[in-house]
Amino acid sequence: METEYIEDDGLETPEVGSWAEEKYRIVGLYDSLFSTGMKRKWDCRVYIDLYSAAGHARIKGTKKIIAGSPLIALGVPNPFDKYILCEKKPKLMKALQQRVSRNFPAANVSYVLGDCNEKAQDILAQVPPHSKGNTVLSFCFVDPFNIGIEFETIRLLASKIMDFVIVLAVGMDATRNEVQYSRPNNTQIDKFLGDTAWRISWKEAQTSKAPFRHFLAQKYASQMAGLGYVKISMEKMKEVKSDDKNLPLYHLAFFSKSAIGYKFWEKVLKYSEPQQSLSF
Repeated sequence: METEYIEDDGLETPEVGSWAEEKYRIVGLYDSLFSTGMKRKWDCRVYIDLYSAAGHARIKGTKKIIAGSPLIALGVPNPFDKYILCEKKPKLMKALQQRVSRNFPAANVSYVLGDCNEKAQDILAQVPPHSKGNTVLSFCFVDPFNIGIEFETIRLLASKIMDFVIVLAVGMDATRNEVQYSRPNNTQIDKFLGDTAWRISWKEAQTSKAPFRHFLAQKYASQMAGLGYVKISMEKMKEVKSDDKNLPLYHLAFFSKSAIGYKFWEKVLKYSEPQQSLSF
């Protein structure tokens, strides 16, 4: 699945690292499998993006422009029935709305302006109510630039029937700031994991010389299991590294309460290389 590049439309276009191409390729594959595979099983399929940005992104150091996660999800062969797009920055939200209106005028899209950690209830309010006559399944993509996504936000959203793909920025953020985040008065990881006692577990993990990023990724999976999601090992996550120095950046982690979702995810990981193709 090769990346398709887009012409500059003159609207706000933030820069991203070159590794974003791999991330969007993987998520795009899952979007397609999910939306198609669940079409006849659920009455309403909802796509939620907590960090929507502007819909287009420019690869840093190049003139290449790629579609961001919201436009990728809108362009799947069997579109979702409802889209909920959250973005904190007004300039990016404005560009996103213009692009969606231009390219997907018939789509059912709700926009939530603000920090997703503060707007979780507003996002939930946009999800159609689930009933016997209208079964609703949601897929939420969480793509922060750091570990700023609070676990309480995920916990609230998980009160609905919802699968997640979460970018765990445990390499690009947590590892680089381990000393700062480990200080007793720093609450960044407390909020990220939804656990104020994580330092005790980390001290135990250090005896086996586990990398900090691996500890955090596995701990996050344990926290999701506490919400009723299938507990996964790190082998089921996709680690993405930088192109230049091959440094670990983040883990793409999938979470579902259903075994079917993991079958989709395994297919995605298998066919996520650029030269591979997956028909729908």
